[in-house]
Amino acid sequence: MFVISAFTKFCQKIFSLLLILLFFYPSLVQAEGFNAESFMLDNGMQVVLIENHRSPVVSHMVWYKVGAADEPIGSSGVAHFLEHLMFTGTKKILSGTFSETIKKHGGQDNAFTSHDYTAYYQNISVDKLPMVMEMEADRMQNLQLDKDIVARERNVVLEERSQRTDNSSRAKLREAMYSALFVNHPYSIPVIGWRHEIEQLNLEQAQEFYLRHYRPNNAILVVSGDVKLEELKVLAKTYYGSLKNPKKYSAGEVRKWSKPAPLKTNNRIILTDAKIQSPSYQKMYRAPRGSHALELLSNIIGEGSTSKLYKTLVVKEKLATEIATSYDSTQYGVSVFGIYARPAPNVPLEKLEGRIDDILSEIIEQGVTKEELSEAKNKLINASIYARDSLQYPAIIFGQALTSGFAIADVEDWSDNINSVTTEDVLLEIKKVFASDNKGVKGILLPENDV
Repeated sequence: MFVISAFTKFCQKIFSLLLILLFFYPSLVQAEGFNAESFMLDNGMQVVLIENHRSPVVSHMVWYKVGAADEPIGSSGVAHFLEHLMFTGTKKILSGTFSETIKKHGGQDNAFTSHDYTAYYQNISVDKLPMVMEMEADRMQNLQLDKDIVARERNVVLEERSQRTDNSSRAKLREAMYSALFVNHPYSIPVIGWRHEIEQLNLEQAQEFYLRHYRPNNAILVVSGDVKLEELKVLAKTYYGSLKNPKKYSAGEVRKWSKPAPLKTNNRIILTDAKIQSPSYQKMYRAPRGSHALELLSNIIGEGSTSKLYKTLVVKEKLATEIATSYDSTQYGVSVFGIYARPAPNVPLEKLEGRIDDILSEIIEQGVTKEELSEAKNKLINASIYARDSLQYPAIIFGQALTSGFAIADVEDWSDNINSVTTEDVLLEIKKVFASDNKGVKGILLPENDV
Protein backbone atom coordinates (compact mmCIF):
# COMPACT_ATOMS: atom_id res chain seq x y z
CA MET A 1 0.00 0.00 0.00
CA PHE A 2 1.55 3.23 -1.04
CA VAL A 3 0.87 6.75 -2.21
CA ILE A 4 1.39 7.72 -5.81
CA SER A 5 4.96 9.03 -5.48
CA ALA A 6 6.16 5.49 -4.81
CA PHE A 7 3.91 4.15 -7.56
CA THR A 8 5.32 6.69 -10.01
CA LYS A 9 8.85 5.45 -9.26
CA PHE A 10 7.59 1.89 -9.84
CA CYS A 11 6.20 2.87 -13.26
CA GLN A 12 9.40 4.74 -14.13
CA LYS A 13 11.44 1.60 -13.41
CA ILE A 14 9.19 -0.43 -15.70
CA PHE A 15 9.49 2.19 -18.45
CA SER A 16 13.29 2.34 -18.08
CA LEU A 17 13.49 -1.44 -18.34
CA LEU A 18 11.37 -1.35 -21.48
CA LEU A 19 13.72 1.18 -23.05
CA ILE A 20 16.74 -1.01 -22.23
CA LEU A 21 15.08 -4.12 -23.65
CA LEU A 22 14.05 -2.19 -26.74
CA PHE A 23 17.64 -1.06 -27.32
CA PHE A 24 19.16 -4.52 -27.04
CA TYR A 25 16.28 -6.53 -28.57
CA PRO A 26 14.63 -4.34 -31.23
CA SER A 27 13.35 -7.41 -33.05
CA LEU A 28 10.87 -7.96 -30.20
CA VAL A 29 8.94 -4.83 -31.14
CA GLN A 30 5.72 -5.32 -33.06
CA ALA A 31 3.60 -2.41 -34.22
CA GLU A 32 0.29 -3.53 -32.72
CA GLY A 33 -2.31 -1.68 -30.70
CA PHE A 34 -3.69 -2.68 -27.32
CA ASN A 35 -7.01 -3.59 -28.93
CA ALA A 36 -8.78 -2.96 -25.64
CA GLU A 37 -12.43 -3.95 -25.40
CA SER A 38 -14.94 -2.47 -23.00
CA PHE A 39 -18.46 -3.01 -21.75
CA MET A 40 -20.68 -1.60 -19.01
CA LEU A 41 -22.50 -3.55 -16.32
CA ASP A 42 -26.10 -2.63 -15.51
CA ASN A 43 -24.99 -1.03 -12.24
CA GLY A 44 -22.74 1.43 -14.08
CA MET A 45 -19.39 -0.28 -13.55
CA GLN A 46 -17.13 -0.09 -16.61
CA VAL A 47 -15.07 -3.16 -17.52
CA VAL A 48 -12.01 -3.04 -19.79
CA LEU A 49 -10.08 -6.01 -21.18
CA ILE A 50 -6.64 -6.03 -22.78
CA GLU A 51 -6.03 -9.58 -24.00
CA ASN A 52 -2.52 -11.01 -23.64
CA HIS A 53 -2.17 -14.73 -24.19
CA ARG A 54 1.59 -15.07 -23.83
CA SER A 55 1.22 -16.84 -20.47
CA PRO A 56 -1.71 -18.08 -18.34
CA VAL A 57 -1.76 -15.10 -15.98
CA VAL A 58 -3.84 -11.95 -15.48
CA SER A 59 -3.54 -8.57 -13.89
CA HIS A 60 -6.85 -7.70 -12.23
CA MET A 61 -7.23 -4.03 -11.23
CA VAL A 62 -10.13 -2.13 -9.72
CA TRP A 63 -9.81 1.64 -10.07
CA TYR A 64 -11.98 4.10 -8.14
CA LYS A 65 -12.53 7.59 -9.51
CA VAL A 66 -11.62 9.15 -6.20
CA GLY A 67 -8.36 10.32 -4.70
CA ALA A 68 -6.89 12.78 -2.26
CA ALA A 69 -8.22 15.74 -4.25
CA ASP A 70 -11.79 14.61 -3.50
CA GLU A 71 -11.45 14.62 0.27
CA PRO A 72 -13.68 16.83 2.43
CA ILE A 73 -11.96 19.90 3.84
CA GLY A 74 -10.26 19.04 7.11
CA SER A 75 -10.08 15.30 6.36
CA SER A 76 -6.84 15.17 4.38
CA GLY A 77 -5.43 11.68 4.08
CA VAL A 78 -8.77 9.88 4.30
CA ALA A 79 -8.50 8.49 0.73
CA HIS A 80 -5.14 6.88 1.47
CA PHE A 81 -6.35 5.90 4.94
CA LEU A 82 -9.31 4.02 3.43
CA GLU A 83 -6.92 2.26 1.06
CA HIS A 84 -5.29 0.79 4.18
CA LEU A 85 -8.64 -0.05 5.74
CA MET A 86 -9.70 -1.99 2.64
CA PHE A 87 -7.29 -4.74 3.69
CA THR A 88 -8.77 -5.14 7.17
CA GLY A 89 -11.49 -7.62 6.30
CA THR A 90 -15.15 -8.43 5.70
CA LYS A 91 -17.45 -11.12 7.09
CA LYS A 92 -16.06 -13.52 4.47
CA ILE A 93 -12.42 -12.46 4.67
CA LEU A 94 -10.90 -12.26 8.13
CA SER A 95 -8.96 -9.17 9.08
CA GLY A 96 -5.48 -9.12 7.58
CA THR A 97 -5.91 -12.25 5.45
CA PHE A 98 -6.68 -10.69 2.06
CA SER A 99 -3.06 -10.45 0.91
CA GLU A 100 -2.17 -13.73 2.61
CA THR A 101 -4.79 -15.50 0.50
CA ILE A 102 -3.46 -13.98 -2.72
CA LYS A 103 0.11 -14.91 -1.80
CA LYS A 104 -0.90 -18.46 -0.85
CA HIS A 105 -2.25 -18.91 -4.38
CA GLY A 106 0.96 -17.66 -5.98
CA GLY A 107 -0.15 -14.11 -6.66
CA GLN A 108 0.87 -10.58 -5.78
CA ASP A 109 -1.37 -7.73 -4.67
CA ASN A 110 -1.14 -4.13 -3.55
CA ALA A 111 -2.88 -0.77 -3.82
CA PHE A 112 -2.00 2.86 -4.39
CA THR A 113 -3.58 6.28 -4.00
CA SER A 114 -3.03 9.49 -5.95
CA HIS A 115 -4.74 12.85 -6.03
CA ASP A 116 -6.97 11.53 -8.85
CA TYR A 117 -7.67 7.87 -8.14
CA THR A 118 -7.28 4.85 -5.86
CA ALA A 119 -6.46 1.44 -7.34
CA TYR A 120 -6.20 -2.15 -6.13
CA TYR A 121 -4.56 -4.96 -8.06
CA GLN A 122 -3.79 -8.67 -8.06
CA ASN A 123 -1.38 -10.38 -10.47
CA ILE A 124 -2.19 -14.08 -10.46
CA SER A 125 -2.71 -17.18 -12.59
CA VAL A 126 -5.81 -16.99 -14.76
CA ASP A 127 -7.53 -19.92 -13.02
CA LYS A 128 -7.61 -17.81 -9.84
CA LEU A 129 -9.36 -14.88 -11.54
CA PRO A 130 -12.82 -15.85 -10.20
CA MET A 131 -11.39 -15.98 -6.68
CA VAL A 132 -9.84 -12.49 -6.79
CA MET A 133 -12.95 -11.03 -8.43
CA GLU A 134 -15.11 -12.45 -5.65
CA MET A 135 -12.75 -11.07 -3.00
CA GLU A 136 -12.51 -7.60 -4.56
CA ALA A 137 -16.28 -7.37 -5.10
CA ASP A 138 -16.85 -8.43 -1.51
CA ARG A 139 -14.76 -5.64 -0.03
CA MET A 140 -16.28 -3.05 -2.36
CA GLN A 141 -19.52 -3.25 -0.34
CA ASN A 142 -18.97 -5.35 2.76
CA LEU A 143 -16.00 -3.80 4.52
CA GLN A 144 -16.18 -4.30 8.30
CA LEU A 145 -14.80 -1.43 10.37
CA ASP A 146 -14.75 -0.60 14.06
CA LYS A 147 -12.99 1.94 16.26
CA ASP A 148 -10.16 -0.43 17.18
CA ILE A 149 -9.36 -1.20 13.52
CA VAL A 150 -9.48 2.49 12.64
CA ALA A 151 -7.18 3.44 15.53
CA ARG A 152 -4.69 0.71 14.61
CA GLU A 153 -4.51 1.61 10.92
CA ARG A 154 -4.38 5.33 11.69
CA ASN A 155 -1.20 4.67 13.65
CA VAL A 156 0.18 2.70 10.69
CA VAL A 157 -0.48 5.65 8.38
CA LEU A 158 1.08 8.10 10.82
CA GLU A 159 4.20 5.95 10.96
CA GLU A 160 4.24 5.81 7.15
CA ARG A 161 4.09 9.59 7.06
CA SER A 162 6.97 9.77 9.55
CA GLN A 163 9.18 7.48 7.48
CA ARG A 164 8.35 8.64 3.94
CA THR A 165 7.70 12.35 4.45
CA ASP A 166 8.67 13.77 7.83
CA ASN A 167 12.06 12.04 7.76
CA SER A 168 12.72 12.77 4.08
CA SER A 169 13.95 16.24 3.17
CA ARG A 170 13.13 15.64 -0.50
CA ALA A 171 9.57 14.64 0.33
CA LYS A 172 9.12 17.65 2.61
CA LEU A 173 10.39 19.96 -0.12
CA ARG A 174 8.05 18.43 -2.69
CA GLU A 175 5.15 18.81 -0.26
CA ALA A 176 5.97 22.48 0.29
CA MET A 177 6.38 23.12 -3.44
CA TYR A 178 3.00 21.58 -4.29
CA SER A 179 1.37 23.68 -1.58
CA ALA A 180 2.85 26.81 -3.15
CA LEU A 181 2.19 25.76 -6.75
CA PHE A 182 -1.46 24.79 -6.31
CA VAL A 183 -2.84 27.61 -4.17
CA ASN A 184 -6.63 27.26 -3.87
CA HIS A 185 -6.61 23.82 -5.50
CA PRO A 186 -6.85 20.35 -3.87
CA TYR A 187 -3.51 19.26 -5.36
CA SER A 188 -1.94 21.51 -2.71
CA ILE A 189 -2.83 18.91 -0.07
CA PRO A 190 -0.45 15.92 0.20
CA VAL A 191 -1.91 12.54 -0.78
CA ILE A 192 -0.91 11.01 2.55
CA GLY A 193 -2.52 13.96 4.36
CA TRP A 194 -1.38 16.55 6.88
CA ARG A 195 -0.26 14.95 10.12
CA HIS A 196 -2.58 16.96 12.37
CA GLU A 197 -5.57 15.94 10.25
CA ILE A 198 -4.57 12.27 9.98
CA GLU A 199 -4.46 12.19 13.78
CA GLN A 200 -8.14 13.21 13.86
CA LEU A 201 -9.46 10.72 11.27
CA ASN A 202 -12.17 8.56 12.79
CA LEU A 203 -14.57 5.71 12.08
CA GLU A 204 -17.40 7.98 10.92
CA GLN A 205 -15.20 9.82 8.38
CA ALA A 206 -13.87 6.54 6.97
CA GLN A 207 -17.33 5.00 6.66
CA GLU A 208 -18.79 8.10 4.99
CA PHE A 209 -15.94 8.24 2.45
CA TYR A 210 -16.32 4.50 1.77
CA LEU A 211 -20.10 4.67 1.20
CA ARG A 212 -19.84 7.80 -0.93
CA HIS A 213 -17.10 6.67 -3.29
CA TYR A 214 -16.70 2.86 -3.22
CA ARG A 215 -19.58 1.87 -5.44
CA PRO A 216 -19.80 0.15 -8.84
CA ASN A 217 -20.77 3.27 -10.82
CA ASN A 218 -17.63 5.00 -9.52
CA ALA A 219 -15.32 2.07 -10.32
CA ILE A 220 -13.55 0.70 -13.37
CA LEU A 221 -12.42 -2.91 -13.65
CA VAL A 222 -9.37 -3.35 -15.89
CA VAL A 223 -8.15 -6.86 -16.69
CA SER A 224 -5.03 -7.55 -18.71
CA GLY A 225 -4.00 -11.08 -19.58
CA ASP A 226 -5.02 -14.53 -20.70
CA VAL A 227 -8.81 -14.25 -20.82
CA LYS A 228 -11.34 -13.80 -23.62
CA LEU A 229 -14.01 -11.10 -23.69
CA GLU A 230 -16.95 -13.48 -23.42
CA GLU A 231 -15.35 -15.23 -20.44
CA LEU A 232 -14.77 -11.90 -18.71
CA LYS A 233 -18.34 -10.77 -19.35
CA VAL A 234 -19.66 -13.82 -17.54
CA LEU A 235 -17.26 -13.40 -14.62
CA ALA A 236 -17.85 -9.65 -14.29
CA LYS A 237 -21.62 -10.06 -14.28
CA THR A 238 -21.36 -12.91 -11.78
CA TYR A 239 -19.19 -11.14 -9.22
CA TYR A 240 -19.68 -7.41 -9.83
CA GLY A 241 -23.02 -7.26 -11.64
CA SER A 242 -25.11 -7.80 -8.51
CA LEU A 243 -23.45 -4.99 -6.53
CA LYS A 244 -25.74 -2.06 -5.73
CA ASN A 245 -25.10 1.66 -5.65
CA PRO A 246 -26.24 3.28 -2.40
CA LYS A 247 -29.48 5.14 -3.11
CA LYS A 248 -28.00 8.35 -1.73
CA TYR A 249 -25.19 8.22 -4.33
CA SER A 250 -26.78 6.16 -7.11
CA ALA A 251 -26.71 9.03 -9.60
CA GLY A 252 -23.00 9.54 -9.11
CA GLU A 253 -21.19 12.77 -8.41
CA VAL A 254 -19.43 15.33 -10.54
CA ARG A 255 -16.01 16.37 -9.35
CA LYS A 256 -16.07 20.05 -8.48
CA TRP A 257 -12.59 21.32 -7.79
CA SER A 258 -11.62 24.95 -7.31
CA LYS A 259 -9.28 26.50 -9.85
CA PRO A 260 -5.71 27.27 -8.76
CA ALA A 261 -5.14 30.93 -8.03
CA PRO A 262 -2.73 32.88 -10.26
CA LEU A 263 0.85 33.02 -9.01
CA LYS A 264 1.78 36.68 -8.94
CA THR A 265 5.26 36.32 -7.42
CA ASN A 266 8.33 34.15 -7.94
CA ASN A 267 8.15 31.49 -5.25
CA ARG A 268 11.46 30.20 -3.94
CA ILE A 269 11.44 27.59 -1.17
CA ILE A 270 14.67 26.71 0.63
CA LEU A 271 14.97 23.68 2.90
CA THR A 272 18.11 22.79 4.85
CA ASP A 273 18.89 19.41 6.36
CA ALA A 274 21.96 18.07 8.11
CA LYS A 275 21.47 14.69 6.39
CA ILE A 276 21.83 16.20 2.92
CA GLN A 277 25.34 15.75 1.46
CA SER A 278 24.99 17.94 -1.62
CA PRO A 279 22.52 20.62 -2.77
CA SER A 280 19.84 20.18 -5.39
CA TYR A 281 17.52 22.38 -7.43
CA GLN A 282 13.95 21.91 -8.61
CA LYS A 283 11.49 24.02 -10.59
CA MET A 284 7.84 23.19 -11.05
CA TYR A 285 5.50 24.86 -13.53
CA ARG A 286 1.78 24.40 -13.90
CA ALA A 287 1.09 22.75 -17.23
CA PRO A 288 -2.00 21.67 -19.19
CA ARG A 289 -2.93 18.02 -18.91
CA GLY A 290 -3.00 15.63 -21.85
CA SER A 291 -0.38 17.49 -23.90
CA HIS A 292 1.49 15.26 -26.35
CA ALA A 293 3.69 18.23 -27.26
CA LEU A 294 4.86 18.49 -23.63
CA GLU A 295 5.55 14.74 -23.47
CA LEU A 296 7.87 15.21 -26.43
CA LEU A 297 9.39 18.40 -25.05
CA SER A 298 10.29 16.69 -21.78
CA ASN A 299 11.94 13.86 -23.70
CA ILE A 300 13.92 16.28 -25.85
CA ILE A 301 15.26 18.55 -23.13
CA GLY A 302 15.57 16.39 -20.05
CA GLU A 303 14.96 12.64 -20.31
CA GLY A 304 18.08 10.52 -20.56
CA SER A 305 21.74 11.03 -21.40
CA THR A 306 21.00 12.22 -24.94
CA SER A 307 18.70 15.05 -23.83
CA LYS A 308 19.57 18.69 -24.42
CA LEU A 309 20.06 19.66 -20.76
CA TYR A 310 22.11 16.56 -19.95
CA LYS A 311 24.44 16.86 -22.92
CA THR A 312 25.00 20.56 -22.25
CA LEU A 313 25.24 20.77 -18.46
CA VAL A 314 26.52 17.32 -17.47
CA VAL A 315 28.64 16.19 -20.42
CA LYS A 316 29.90 19.40 -22.02
CA GLU A 317 30.01 22.07 -19.31
CA LYS A 318 30.26 19.68 -16.33
CA LEU A 319 28.14 21.94 -14.17
CA ALA A 320 25.81 19.15 -13.02
CA THR A 321 25.97 15.49 -12.05
CA GLU A 322 22.24 14.97 -12.53
CA ILE A 323 19.56 16.78 -14.48
CA ALA A 324 16.14 15.69 -15.67
CA THR A 325 12.67 16.89 -16.58
CA SER A 326 9.29 15.31 -16.01
CA TYR A 327 5.74 15.73 -17.20
CA ASP A 328 2.68 13.64 -16.40
CA SER A 329 0.08 14.00 -19.15
CA THR A 330 -2.49 11.81 -17.37
CA GLN A 331 -3.97 14.09 -14.75
CA TYR A 332 -7.59 14.86 -14.01
CA GLY A 333 -6.66 18.42 -13.15
CA VAL A 334 -3.77 20.74 -13.96
CA SER A 335 -0.48 18.93 -14.48
CA VAL A 336 3.13 19.78 -13.63
CA PHE A 337 6.22 20.22 -15.79
CA GLY A 338 9.24 19.72 -13.55
CA ILE A 339 13.00 20.24 -13.74
CA TYR A 340 15.47 18.64 -11.34
CA ALA A 341 19.24 19.20 -11.13
CA ARG A 342 22.17 18.51 -8.85
CA PRO A 343 25.34 20.64 -9.26
CA ALA A 344 28.75 19.09 -9.74
CA PRO A 345 31.18 19.37 -6.76
CA ASN A 346 32.39 22.94 -6.16
CA VAL A 347 29.87 24.39 -8.63
CA PRO A 348 27.72 27.09 -7.02
CA LEU A 349 24.04 26.26 -7.20
CA GLU A 350 23.32 29.77 -8.49
CA LYS A 351 25.60 29.18 -11.48
CA LEU A 352 23.81 25.97 -12.44
CA GLU A 353 20.43 27.60 -11.92
CA GLY A 354 21.46 30.50 -14.15
CA ARG A 355 22.57 28.20 -16.97
CA ILE A 356 19.29 26.27 -16.77
CA ASP A 357 17.41 29.55 -17.11
CA ASP A 358 19.63 30.50 -20.09
CA ILE A 359 18.89 27.26 -21.91
CA LEU A 360 15.17 27.52 -21.18
CA SER A 361 15.19 31.05 -22.56
CA GLU A 362 16.74 29.73 -25.78
CA ILE A 363 14.09 27.03 -25.99
CA ILE A 364 11.32 29.56 -25.39
CA GLU A 365 12.72 31.71 -28.18
CA GLN A 366 13.66 29.03 -30.72
CA GLY A 367 11.55 25.99 -29.87
CA VAL A 368 12.85 22.57 -30.96
CA THR A 369 14.15 21.37 -34.31
CA LYS A 370 12.43 18.89 -36.60
CA GLU A 371 15.32 16.48 -36.04
CA GLU A 372 14.96 16.67 -32.25
CA LEU A 373 11.20 16.18 -32.50
CA SER A 374 11.53 13.22 -34.85
CA GLU A 375 14.04 11.49 -32.58
CA ALA A 376 11.82 12.01 -29.52
CA LYS A 377 8.80 10.61 -31.36
CA ASN A 378 10.73 7.48 -32.29
CA LYS A 379 11.91 6.95 -28.72
CA LEU A 380 8.50 7.33 -27.14
CA ILE A 381 6.58 5.36 -29.75
CA ASN A 382 9.06 2.48 -29.87
CA ALA A 383 9.07 2.19 -26.08
CA SER A 384 5.26 2.25 -25.97
CA ILE A 385 5.03 -0.47 -28.61
CA TYR A 386 7.20 -2.79 -26.57
CA ALA A 387 5.27 -1.88 -23.40
CA ARG A 388 2.18 -3.45 -24.95
CA ASP A 389 3.67 -6.89 -24.35
CA SER A 390 3.81 -6.26 -20.59
CA LEU A 391 1.12 -7.81 -18.39
CA GLN A 392 0.33 -5.05 -15.90
CA TYR A 393 1.60 -1.93 -17.63
CA PRO A 394 -1.33 -1.74 -20.13
CA ALA A 395 -3.79 -2.11 -17.24
CA ILE A 396 -2.08 0.77 -15.46
CA ILE A 397 -2.14 2.96 -18.57
CA PHE A 398 -5.87 2.43 -19.13
CA GLY A 399 -6.74 2.76 -15.45
CA GLN A 400 -4.91 6.06 -15.11
CA ALA A 401 -6.42 7.44 -18.30
CA LEU A 402 -10.03 6.45 -17.64
CA THR A 403 -10.12 7.60 -14.02
CA SER A 404 -8.62 10.91 -15.14
CA GLY A 405 -11.39 11.60 -17.65
CA PHE A 406 -9.76 10.35 -20.84
CA ALA A 407 -11.28 7.76 -23.20
CA ILE A 408 -10.08 4.38 -24.46
CA ALA A 409 -9.50 5.99 -27.87
CA ASP A 410 -7.07 8.46 -26.29
CA VAL A 411 -4.88 5.52 -25.24
CA GLU A 412 -5.28 3.52 -28.44
CA ASP A 413 -4.56 6.55 -30.64
CA TRP A 414 -1.66 7.82 -28.53
CA SER A 415 1.06 6.89 -31.06
CA ASP A 416 -0.83 8.54 -33.92
CA ASN A 417 -1.38 11.64 -31.82
CA ILE A 418 2.30 11.79 -30.87
CA ASN A 419 3.27 11.42 -34.52
CA SER A 420 1.01 14.31 -35.53
CA VAL A 421 2.73 16.84 -33.22
CA THR A 422 4.61 19.57 -35.08
CA THR A 423 7.43 21.87 -34.01
CA GLU A 424 4.85 24.68 -34.02
CA ASP A 425 2.70 22.70 -31.56
CA VAL A 426 5.67 22.26 -29.24
CA LEU A 427 6.58 25.94 -29.40
CA LEU A 428 3.00 26.90 -28.55
CA GLU A 429 3.06 24.67 -25.45
CA ILE A 430 6.51 25.96 -24.48
CA LYS A 431 5.20 29.50 -24.44
CA LYS A 432 2.24 28.42 -22.28
CA VAL A 433 4.32 26.62 -19.67
CA PHE A 434 7.21 29.08 -19.49
CA ALA A 435 5.09 32.21 -19.97
CA SER A 436 5.97 35.23 -17.86
CA ASP A 437 2.68 34.97 -15.95
CA ASN A 438 3.24 31.27 -15.14
CA LYS A 439 5.74 31.90 -12.36
CA GLY A 440 6.16 28.37 -11.12
CA VAL A 441 7.88 27.40 -7.88
CA LYS A 442 11.60 26.87 -7.24
CA GLY A 443 12.80 24.47 -4.56
CA ILE A 444 16.33 24.46 -3.14
CA LEU A 445 17.61 21.68 -0.92
CA LEU A 446 20.80 22.54 0.99
CA PRO A 447 23.08 20.85 3.50
CA GLU A 448 22.68 22.57 6.87
CA ASN A 449 26.20 24.03 6.84
CA ASP A 450 25.62 25.72 3.45
CA VAL A 451 23.26 28.34 4.86
